Amino acid sequence: MRITPLALAVVLATLAGPATHVSAQTASQPEFPSGWTPKTTQYANRDMVAAANPLAVEAGVTILRRGGSALDAAIAVQMMLTLVEPQSSGIGGGAFLLHYDGKGRKLVGYDGRETAPAAATPDQFMKLGKPLAFMDAVTGGLSVGTPGVISMMAMAHAKHGKLPWAALFQPAIELAEKGFPLSPRLHTMLGFMAQRLCTEKAVAAHYLKPDCTPKDQGSLLKNPELAATLRTIAKGGAQAFYRGPIAEAIVNAVRSHPTNPGRLTLEDLAGYTPKVREPICGPYRGLRICGMPPESSGTVAVLQTLGILEHFDVAKLAPSSLDAVHLISEAYRLAYADRQKFIGDPDFVSVPVTGLLDAGYLKQRSSLINMERSMGVPVAGAPAGAEPRGLDDSPSLPSTSHVSIVDRDGNMVAMTTTIENGFGSLQMVKGFILNNQLTDFSLSPTDAEGRPVANRVEPGKRPRSSMAPSFVFNASGDVEAVVGSPGGGNIIQYVVKTLVGLVDWKLDIQAAIDLPNFGAQTSATTEVEKGTVLSGLQAGLAARGHTVAVVDINSGLQGIVFNGKRGKAPGKGKWAGGADPRREGTAKGTR
Repeated sequence: MRITPLALAVVLATLAGPATHVSAQTASQPEFPSGWTPKTTQYANRDMVAAANPLAVEAGVTILRRGGSALDAAIAVQMMLTLVEPQSSGIGGGAFLLHYDGKGRKLVGYDGRETAPAAATPDQFMKLGKPLAFMDAVTGGLSVGTPGVISMMAMAHAKHGKLPWAALFQPAIELAEKGFPLSPRLHTMLGFMAQRLCTEKAVAAHYLKPDCTPKDQGSLLKNPELAATLRTIAKGGAQAFYRGPIAEAIVNAVRSHPTNPGRLTLEDLAGYTPKVREPICGPYRGLRICGMPPESSGTVAVLQTLGILEHFDVAKLAPSSLDAVHLISEAYRLAYADRQKFIGDPDFVSVPVTGLLDAGYLKQRSSLINMERSMGVPVAGAPAGAEPRGLDDSPSLPSTSHVSIVDRDGNMVAMTTTIENGFGSLQMVKGFILNNQLTDFSLSPTDAEGRPVANRVEPGKRPRSSMAPSFVFNASGDVEAVVGSPGGGNIIQYVVKTLVGLVDWKLDIQAAIDLPNFGAQTSATTEVEKGTVLSGLQAGLAARGHTVAVVDINSGLQGIVFNGKRGKAPGKGKWAGGADPRREGTAKGTR
């Protein structure tokens, strides 16, 4: 998977610099502004952490240096992200975590996705027969699901942790009390959302000035309330979050919101249970790609896209060429059409995973691609085992964060973690932001024909996700890569882009992450990343029937790749790590 000189030349020729302007991806899915800071591949011989903020990376590396496991480091990273990247994830949200046991060579999935309250109803986001405007549904208490990340991490720590639970909270507690410089990205996000944040007293008081402008970039930002919360959880374990004063504060904030109260109860919190899920896997070019099963749609759609692309010689197409963008966008359309119709919480609906990933079915779907003409609006297929379903109308906004970690014993973690929209529901409780995860459900319970939507709201149900933490295994069963990304519904595209870069175009991990973003979902619109060479493909794509939108496409990929022969560390390091130049992340090992 190392980059060749020729491949490097292709990448350098296709990358044209920063994407810096604010724009709207679609009418219902605003794309947050992205900056571009060039990154270089990082190498390490023993272990590595790749995450979205250098302070979070340092927290994970500190734990690894103290002898902690990959899972221990992931907990420390998540606690620090709650502090320094509050707009994207935190203890008020949920996560999917894949853990690979280096000794037992086993991959297991932990599902810490939020659940709908017991009082939730399929029509709770409907008003006068129509779904609420998305932002009207988001802000306040109605969109808040039962947070799952703390309980999920406690379950995983009991199985895979080495250091004491309390020790993993110390880096975040210390920095919350000491304070940290308000980062450029957080400052930009605050400015982008200041008008909305200003209406919510708790979050505005913490992040904004009295005139509702963001606190200055670089100013010291302390969070003593979060420090106290983390200290309580560190001492009392996960149950200190789900019962007692923290739980009471969450419920009070949700149910007492003045304009949009929610339905969460103390019983919902006390009854939350994470799940252990069997990962799903599929082939690609002699490798095996594995990730989380439904209720995440991410891995299914990634595997479908790759399964369709396997019927084309992608390696012969230059990265960012017209043919590559056309072909891969058409494959996305087919995968997203199935995702929109068939994926939901498997504890509530039958999800035809086997049919969706069947080789014969994917070959048939691949035959629908015409290299000379876009299919426009795609139509879902008819996989074996599928039941009649309505089309989902849930938008999926580009927030979230991803963490990839490898420890000295060969244990590995891929965790994608989220509070859904930027700053979640805008409700801040005891120093952390509450999620708006219930708006990941379809706002309409049925489609225009009255067919039930698989991803409709139901009590205790987990909303469909696009998160796709992923492992790549070679034919011998060894891990070759650990990758993932934030980005809402576009997560699928970002992960596929990186995997195609690694596998088909033989790029190193940083070069694969750097590739310009592009893609399509369930409309005739094909999006290409502003500020890159892809802007020059507009005429060619339009000639093939694409409706082209040039927009900021704000990925946040973090990846680690094995870098050398098994049992022998290469010159630069055993592990190679990359972080998305569109965000503030980095990769680092203990040595």
